[in-house]
Amino acid sequence: MSVKNISSAILGVGVDDTTIDLFESQYPVPTGVSYNSYIIRDEKTAILDTVDARATDEWMANVTEALAGEKPAYLVVHHMEPDHGANVARLAALYPEMQVVGNAKTFQYMEQFFGPEAIAKERRVVVKDGESLSLGAHTLTFVFAPMVHWPEVMVSYESTEKVLFSADGFGRFGAVAKFDEKADWASEARRYYLNIVGKYGPQVQALLKKAAALDIATICPLHGPVLTGDLSKYLNYYDMWSSYRAEEPEKILVASASIHGHTRAAAHTLADKLRAKGAKVVEIDLTRVDVSYAVTEAFRCGKTVLACATYDGFLFPPMENLLTHLKTKAFQSRTIALMENGTWAPMATKLMRAELEGMKNITVCDTVVTLRSASNPAAEAQMDALAEELLAK
Repeated sequence: MSVKNISSAILGVGVDDTTIDLFESQYPVPTGVSYNSYIIRDEKTAILDTVDARATDEWMANVTEALAGEKPAYLVVHHMEPDHGANVARLAALYPEMQVVGNAKTFQYMEQFFGPEAIAKERRVVVKDGESLSLGAHTLTFVFAPMVHWPEVMVSYESTEKVLFSADGFGRFGAVAKFDEKADWASEARRYYLNIVGKYGPQVQALLKKAAALDIATICPLHGPVLTGDLSKYLNYYDMWSSYRAEEPEKILVASASIHGHTRAAAHTLADKLRAKGAKVVEIDLTRVDVSYAVTEAFRCGKTVLACATYDGFLFPPMENLLTHLKTKAFQSRTIALMENGTWAPMATKLMRAELEGMKNITVCDTVVTLRSASNPAAEAQMDALAEELLAK
């Protein structure tokens, strides 16, 4: 990325990171990720957020080009997570007359990352929820968004050009340069939201209510493309995801964790039986696919089949990992079917039920498929019964 004109006064100075393999050291990003940063040029020029330490040099070059010799009056910090706040102290040192804008928690975390002397107290502009900052022709109004997805997060609304600077909200995996605007924005926005922000649905709902009162023409997130045009589709996605509603209530995820392939084969047989009855089914092999994709599909679908082998008297770890992630992300209001395998002591159903009991509003089918090593006619009969029950839910 280089400097991009969002408008004549608002410039994008963010950076694409195409060499990163794991975002937050856990989420695969095959097309990279962007760290977005913005500059508003006015009587008082403001820089909005910095970038990850991986992208410092390119970002600094973009900032220098966009400033064109001017000195910034403000650095506005919407979010202190290191992929956005890593260069706060460096920029403050480079421009000693620049003031830094944040809320009380912003500066608390800033001190924790950089020490109490990095930003002198006389340089701090501590804002409260609903307060505004005039830059000249442009005015930023700050809207607090705690736990979307850190406690200090705030967004800002620029009223002249009707721009919402949305912090991590409406972000997306993928380098912006590789984003096809004709493609499905939701594909990687969905995985980003559900895995990173998914736990905080009520807080996102609160932010959406505040945003509904604003006349928004453009959304500038800290990851992914700038959003323009008909914004209702993006807002509708966020309303759905944060309400924990299934995008496709009748779609079924079949997720399997198989040691030697027998559980996987049986799960595939069940998936075929469901398809034969007209169901839309997606299959995921948890031993081969990163858990973030499985979490995404579990939230997307209204129904899920969990097929797991017993391992040392416990769940085979890929399934345990999925259930842990689902619980962490507040997975709820879905229908679940269970399939287990165990050569001498199948325990997976009991253990999966115990995990699901800790989740809200989960309906578990009465019928269970139990394999003893491999599928057989009795197990297939259980699959037929389970398919009927699941489709009737």
